[in-house]
Amino acid sequence: MSRLRSVEIIAHRGASRDRLENTLSAFRTALEQGADGIELDVHATRDGMVVVHHDPTVQVSTPIGVSLADAGASSHPTGRAPTQATSLPVSAPLSPHRPEEIAIAGVSYDELCNVTLRNGEHIPSLDAVLDLVAGRATVYVEVKGAAIEEYVVQCLARHPNTATAVHSFDHRIPHAIGALAPRVPLGILSCSYPLDIGHMISSAGARDLWQHAALVDQALVDAARTAGARVVVWTENDVAHAVQLVGIGVAAICTDLPGPMRSGLAKAGLVRPGPENPAQA
Repeated sequence: MSRLRSVEIIAHRGASRDRLENTLSAFRTALEQGADGIELDVHATRDGMVVVHHDPTVQVSTPIGVSLADAGASSHPTGRAPTQATSLPVSAPLSPHRPEEIAIAGVSYDELCNVTLRNGEHIPSLDAVLDLVAGRATVYVEVKGAAIEEYVVQCLARHPNTATAVHSFDHRIPHAIGALAPRVPLGILSCSYPLDIGHMISSAGARDLWQHAALVDQALVDAARTAGARVVVWTENDVAHAVQLVGIGVAAICTDLPGPMRSGLAKAGLVRPGPENPAQA
């Protein structure tokens, strides 16, 4: 008898070990590796465009005090100044010789398009990611920014043929999304062991409990099921541990390594092999 289970493999910020996280190349690679889902983080620009980026700020190499619109605009074919994002931590002090930090919520989408990431790509809009996925996987949207629920709902509505879901650490956000779009599946994130799992799930109207992989046990999975929810673990890159988690009823594994994770779970007989394992198909 087959041991195959309906376990989802969700690519954490895309195939983020192989490509720069939260970029179109990371999402494209995740799809090529057979990910069932794509997880990403969103904020909104000043003019309401939902964009995919983990932090609320972006580091750019324009000198301090020089605006994105003015820095070298004459040399850019569109009249804009391309800037180079860096990998400095958000907490790095500002100086004329170090990247300047801009808040995504404080710039327009047009201005944000000037920022070039270190792999040469630009920060993608959520629309662009949904166009790329085009129904091939479920897109799990972690809402980071406050008071952007309406923008997120409007964006999701523009892509009815791609399955989507929304989750957040701020449990008020899925509740607000649910009021605006009752058919969008909701999730709540947790990095501690919940004392009252049922209340937490029901108060947010959540279908998914996104739980840190180190804090998942049989009791938590059972409590979530009793409350009508399923458990998604993050961020799990160890195949052996993932096999154990699937064994206790975890519904989805969010991983930086969607290809190797699918390969490992397929070898354990728990999921179907992906495109990287054609001989096993």
